[in-house]
Amino acid sequence: MGLYFIPIIILGFIILISGIFTVKQQTSAIVERFGKFLSIRTSGLHFKIPIFDRIAGRINLKIQQLDVLVETKTKDDVFVRLKISVQFQVIREKVYDAFYKLENPHDQITSYVFDVVRAEVPKMKLDDVFERKDDVAIAVKSELNEAMVNYGYDIIKTLVTDIDPDLQVKEAMNRINAAEREKVAAEYEAEAERIKIVAKARAEAESKRLQGQGIADQRREIARGLEESVDVLNNVGINSQEASALIVVTQHYDTLQSIGEETNSNLILLPNSPQAGSDMLNNMIASFTASNQIGEEMKKQNAKKGLGGKKPDA
Repeated sequence: MGLYFIPIIILGFIILISGIFTVKQQTSAIVERFGKFLSIRTSGLHFKIPIFDRIAGRINLKIQQLDVLVETKTKDDVFVRLKISVQFQVIREKVYDAFYKLENPHDQITSYVFDVVRAEVPKMKLDDVFERKDDVAIAVKSELNEAMVNYGYDIIKTLVTDIDPDLQVKEAMNRINAAEREKVAAEYEAEAERIKIVAKARAEAESKRLQGQGIADQRREIARGLEESVDVLNNVGINSQEASALIVVTQHYDTLQSIGEETNSNLILLPNSPQAGSDMLNNMIASFTASNQIGEEMKKQNAKKGLGGKKPDA
């Protein structure tokens, strides 16, 4: 007889074990008895009456995120796709409502997001959608909170994570942006070129001024050196004409010597005969003499004209 009770005992033990269950952290379990709500069990080890009680479902209490992609039209007739990320959570005190009142919370949230976005975005131009995306997110959150709290859901945060206009619109915007940047770049390049031209002109002017000053100083020193050389020669009994001839000849041969020191020089000094110095001196003296005579004649003519214009004394 005892052998017949063993299967019954084993079956009873299995049924008893089937009544033990666990609930994970951040999860709630809904227990029903004969199809009627019995209790809500939180995390930990629990027991239910086998056969009579059953776990109808489990509710996730963690913060969840639902991404909704909405296509709508802006005020300036541009079609744009917005990605709305909704972060929501089941309220612990309203697990019953979240489980029994709403069949599919994701579909419900998606419907509200579509309704709000398609009511708000058509009021804005495309540029305003980018600038005021936070206003769209706030409007979605406000509408969802008001609707979903009755179903036991709390809307934590809504974010507009992506704004994607039509491809042709994006290309047009990129062209406008590129043209604007090219315009600014051209203005900067023109200004830089103007500054370079002004700086170059100033540098050239300064160079010419310094070059002229250098030539003037050089000629002044040459004249001073010639004057000193003539004075030295006069002191040893050489008159001014002879001294000038000697200086010209000396400079002529110094020039020939300087040219000869350059092995690869292509410079030719004309005239380069031994009489060149004397010829140059004679030409210079003749030129000075002629210019002095012309000056004296002009002074005499001017004096006559001035006297002829005066009235004789009474």
